[in-house]
Amino acid sequence: MGHFVTETSITARSGNSGAAAFGHGRPGMFNWKFWLGAAAAILMATCIYLVNQHWPYRYRKVQPLLEQVFASRITVSAYHRIYFPHPGFVAKGLTLRRSAAPDVPPIGSTQDLIVEGRWSDLLLFRRRVRLVDVKGLHIVIPPVRSRANQEDFPTGSSMDFAGPAMPVEQLSIHDAVLDLLRVNGGKYTYPIRQLTMRNLRQGQALSYFVDMQNASPTGRIQARGSFGPLVPKNLGATPVSGKFTFTDVNLREIGELRGALSAKGQLSGALSAIEVYATAESDDFAVHLGRPVAVNGWLRCTVNGLNADVVLHRIEVQTGATAIDVRGNVMGSANAPKATDLDFAVKSGRAEDLLHPFLKDRSPITGVVSLNAHAHLAPASDQVKFLERLRVDGSFVLPRERATNRATEKALTGFSKRAQGLRNAKETNGDPAGDVLSSLEGRVTIRHGVVSSQRLTFEVPGAEAELNGWYDLGDGKVRLIGKLRMDSDVSHVTTGFKSLLLKPLVPFFRKNNAGALVRLWSPARPTIMT
Repeated sequence: MGHFVTETSITARSGNSGAAAFGHGRPGMFNWKFWLGAAAAILMATCIYLVNQHWPYRYRKVQPLLEQVFASRITVSAYHRIYFPHPGFVAKGLTLRRSAAPDVPPIGSTQDLIVEGRWSDLLLFRRRVRLVDVKGLHIVIPPVRSRANQEDFPTGSSMDFAGPAMPVEQLSIHDAVLDLLRVNGGKYTYPIRQLTMRNLRQGQALSYFVDMQNASPTGRIQARGSFGPLVPKNLGATPVSGKFTFTDVNLREIGELRGALSAKGQLSGALSAIEVYATAESDDFAVHLGRPVAVNGWLRCTVNGLNADVVLHRIEVQTGATAIDVRGNVMGSANAPKATDLDFAVKSGRAEDLLHPFLKDRSPITGVVSLNAHAHLAPASDQVKFLERLRVDGSFVLPRERATNRATEKALTGFSKRAQGLRNAKETNGDPAGDVLSSLEGRVTIRHGVVSSQRLTFEVPGAEAELNGWYDLGDGKVRLIGKLRMDSDVSHVTTGFKSLLLKPLVPFFRKNNAGALVRLWSPARPTIMT
């Protein structure tokens, strides 16, 4: 009996040991794991139910968010959810219409839109979006002053840009195009490689990065900085700051200019008064068929980001050893092309530095020059050419200039000596330091592509000429009239047999016993000796 009990006890112990090996030996252990698994399953089911019931990426919930981000009415052609690795959705074939004018034709469309969140935010019921990714966005803005533009952007439409109520950590736009339609049927196209904005939320500033092409003049713009917080009721008061580069700028698209330009700078201030400081340089700047020269400079201006008006506080351009100081503005109505007014000043510059970009050959003169001028460029028009839009009024002084052509300078020196009455004066063949220095000063205007001079005065020792006339920039025609005064009589202007022929004419050109007064005239196409 005792043995039986012992066997039974041993068997019982063996059975308990086997059960323990399978986790059934300790009281309550099975129940604990069972209830733990059940609780986990219930929790998971509850989470799935709650996520499904409160899934934030249903179209009816996402549409208001998209409309806040793009400040437009949004419709899509296809939509489906995504769950991994991030919760969200993909939409295709979006169409954008202005919120203030939903019944007019759409202003834009996009191929693909991806919106993603975080599972942690979703499970903790935090309302924010991790990423809005847009590909193939195309925005079309109707011509200024057109009925479609006024309907698209009615008064007060800036109220659409309040920002999204749900925070968006990052908005990325790839391979986008902005088209600004023109009244004549053309358009300005701005390809946008990349536009990234971070921290889009109401009442806070966002950071931005943009990489795009300018429409005209073409060139690459890259900028980064901050914008906001947005002030919907006073958009112009919205703060903005950043740094930018503008490279590979094609100057051929600006009037008669040639060459390429690169610039960089920084900006800060309110949207309606952005203070900009920038530096720029060009290695091959020229005007029309002029010689390419190196030019560099800097500018400080204020830009109105709402209507594109610009106040140029100062521009300093350096070419060779000459500095050109420029001030002015680019102004106009909000819905019309701008007019440009510039004031130029050069103090003790070099004539050859200023002339090189305009001349195919070397400058005909060299020497110190000072000038002041005002230029007005009327608003751009497809019917009116650049020179027709340009008006210039200015004056200049070259107190001590010399001809760069050696033969011309020698002839001028010989003429000066004969005009002073020096007998047997001949053209010099010696040291150029002995050549005469002439002076030139006067006032000029440009109207309709024609340069006109008033009281253009040219002096060398012994002679002075006063000229009036014009030069047509379009066809090269020249006409000059004026007077030449000399210390000597006209017989000294030339030598040899010609002098003998002129002697009988001396009394007819004498003026108050002070030498000779000769009236000058040039044909429409004279041969000009520089």
